[in-house]
This record gives sequence, structure tokens and C-alpha cells, in this order.
Amino acid sequence: MAKLIPVPDDLSKPFWDAINEKRLVVQNCTGCNTMQYPPRAACQHCGSDKFEWKETSGKGHILSFFVTYDGRYQRRIPDQPYNVAIVTLDEDPGINFYANLGGQPPRQVPVGAAVEVVFEEVAPGQLIHDWKVVS
Repeated sequence: MAKLIPVPDDLSKPFWDAINEKRLVVQNCTGCNTMQYPPRAACQHCGSDKFEWKETSGKGHILSFFVTYDGRYQRRIPDQPYNVAIVTLDEDPGINFYANLGGQPPRQVPVGAAVEVVFEEVAPGQLIHDWKVVS
């Protein structure tokens, strides 16, 4: 499946640098100790702009999913239909990631199943994260 190549900005660069080291990190507000993803300039709970990057276990569960049948992104059209699962992070179920779940046939997503992060090279020196079902 064709993957998007990230273009980090100042806000997301620490996230993508960690991904390239095969680590999954999220912002953690030092004002109220709240984790958040995707990266934002201010805490979604207290408004602080003071953050640290916190490493996660890279484990989660499938909350829900949908199947893309008629997406418009040209690089992904040949892969249709494909799954887009919503993964909740075990450390904080309020943090969600999207996943394609490589190897899972369309419409056959085990909602509630445990998943773990995996890393895939999409360009020289650039990894991206996805998720796989674990038993």
C-alpha cells in the first residue's frame, strides 16, 4: 500500500525524529501532566505551552474502523478498498492514531483487539508508524 511521506514542521519534528528511532512519543504537558496527540502549540486541557515528549509503550487497542472505497488521494486509489482503524493508546485511551493494519483484509478488522506499533521505511532515512494486530 502506498504510504504518505511526512513533512515535519517545527511542532511535529520531535515526533518524527522519534519515529525514525523506532520510538512512539506524544506530547506531555508539564503544567497539568496531560498527554496529547497530535502535537499542538498549547495544551488542550490547561492551555500551557510547556511540554516534554513522553515515550509510550507502543501498545493499544482497536476502537473502531471504516473502509475507504472511493478516496481521492491518487497514490492510494490502487489500494482501495482499504481499512482505516482507530487505535487508542493503552497509556491514554483518549489518544487516537489511525492505522491501516497491514495484512488485515478490508472489512475484517477485529474491534477491541490488541495492537502494537510497527515502523516502515517510506523514503531513505524516513520511517512512518502503523499498527499490527497482536495475539
